[in-house]
Amino acid sequence: MDILPFAQPLTRRDDCVDAARRVTLAATSVDCLVTGGTGLVGNNVIRTLLNQGRRVRTLVRSRSGERELDGLDVERIVGDVTNADAVRQAVTGARIVIHSAAMVHVGWWQLAEMRRVNVEGTRLIAQAARREGARLIHVSSVNALGLTGDGSPADEETPFGNLVECPYVVTKREAEQVVLDEIARGLDAVIVNPVFMLGPWDWKPSSGRMLVEVGEGRGLFAPPGSQHFGDVRDVTAAIIAAITAGKCGRRYILGGHHLPFLEAWSLFARVAGRRPPLGEAPPPMVRFAGRVGDLVASCLGREGPLNSAATSMSLLRQHYSSDRAQTELGYMIRPLEESVEDCWRWLVDAGHARMPRSAMRPLRLGAS
Repeated sequence: MDILPFAQPLTRRDDCVDAARRVTLAATSVDCLVTGGTGLVGNNVIRTLLNQGRRVRTLVRSRSGERELDGLDVERIVGDVTNADAVRQAVTGARIVIHSAAMVHVGWWQLAEMRRVNVEGTRLIAQAARREGARLIHVSSVNALGLTGDGSPADEETPFGNLVECPYVVTKREAEQVVLDEIARGLDAVIVNPVFMLGPWDWKPSSGRMLVEVGEGRGLFAPPGSQHFGDVRDVTAAIIAAITAGKCGRRYILGGHHLPFLEAWSLFARVAGRRPPLGEAPPPMVRFAGRVGDLVASCLGREGPLNSAATSMSLLRQHYSSDRAQTELGYMIRPLEESVEDCWRWLVDAGHARMPRSAMRPLRLGAS
């Protein structure tokens, strides 16, 4: 069996892949395993790999994937990342493992469940990849890193701190440590840290929910903080580039455009044909809204997206540098307006948002 073009550079790695692993890579029968294949990142990665002619496998729960994977020539293994038998079955024979599955919720609840999925699930994936001799691309988050505190760009070496230490932040950081521990035992792995992403194939939607809320007129006042806004297709391209160009044990921030929420929401509104936000909400109002959300969660017995962890995050100046990824992975960041337009169009076509079709531009799903 021929070795894939992207497998050849792996044979030139220093101490992360030895000769025995290179023989394993040449003899296996599937190119890539993608976890989280029904999510925003994983679904885009699968579609891009298939468009490149790769043989792709994904790990899906028994009741997921029918819509997200419909019409895609992808092998499906039923199970999830917390099931050791399913993980072993999914990883066996894989040359590359792209681990994008995660439990995402910014709040104070569900620490135990997030540890089970984000940390222990990552441990099972990383251990299986090490045993198989596969290269692991671990999709983490910039929320696992630190912020500078003064608004200047943070990078991969910025010390932890100046974030809201909620379960999502804590468990994404712990998951990275699991990967680093397995690297010390011989795993060949790269960590990528995407920012807030927009783009097509956001089936839930996940981060596209912010665009839906603003695009349907529910974003009257923007939070006073700032965020990086990127495109999932650019992130996908960097993830695939990391297969050959990423250095073992290295993190790569995959950033976007750093904007105050007010500026970003104004762009969202303009693309959706809505009035822009009236302005920024005062920080005390944002904090009060978060406390109200906490109270509602206590009464209902479940925590929603409005809570004091999420509102505290929205007050931060979240600024990052993608210099390393741009230099080593060839990471490129497209214009934000293009990302917003394409994401909005996809959300409307998928039935997640409403807008007169005459006001929209053609969607460029083939862009990369």
